[in-house]
Amino acid sequence: MQQSTFAEVSFERYRKPTRRERFLDEMNRMVPWADLAAAIEPVYPKAEGPGRPPVGVERMLRLHCLQQWFNLSDPAVEEALYDSRALRQFVGIDLGCEPVPDETTICTFRHLLEAHQLGEALFARIRAYWATQGLQVSRGTIVDATIIAAPSSTKNRRKERDPEMHQTKKGNQWYFGMKAHIGVDSRTKLIHSVTATAANVHDSQVLPDLLHGRETRV
Repeated sequence: MQQSTFAEVSFERYRKPTRRERFLDEMNRMVPWADLAAAIEPVYPKAEGPGRPPVGVERMLRLHCLQQWFNLSDPAVEEALYDSRALRQFVGIDLGCEPVPDETTICTFRHLLEAHQLGEALFARIRAYWATQGLQVSRGTIVDATIIAAPSSTKNRRKERDPEMHQTKKGNQWYFGMKAHIGVDSRTKLIHSVTATAANVHDSQVLPDLLHGRETRV
């Protein structure tokens, strides 16, 4: 275990844990980090030659999760790690010994997961782990959807919008992009299923994909 330096030691006598810290502590306990890292390890770059070795797999995975949980871009999560001691502790970074991975490294890791389509495999491992811990499955599922915006401009190389995206109207406002449909356990509030479609696909069309089949209420 890495020993903390004076850069990471706090002398704040009346400090109180924040909601963010409590959330990160819970995720630290509930997510099977070692198993997820093992799933990525076969495609993760290995140290070669005298150059700087790659950042650890689990550390990059934790950093990637921070991006998803707090909706942070590559440069934004790099800056947030320099700014927040709680985030650094979660990832395992001690500024007294090392810098935060830069935004290029963060972007490269994200593209690695996308290129090898590891998202679903990681999510399946998390669900299996939660099931063994008795955290799922209850008899109720909450189904909801959220719109993920995408650039609608045609000022790009192909002179067209992304064909996989679509526009939709919510309230009195139009959106362009994708829609994430999410199934949540009604007791534990843990996400057990996710699917993505174009933004104009109605929530009811993907309902069968979001249920685990043992619900008595939705």
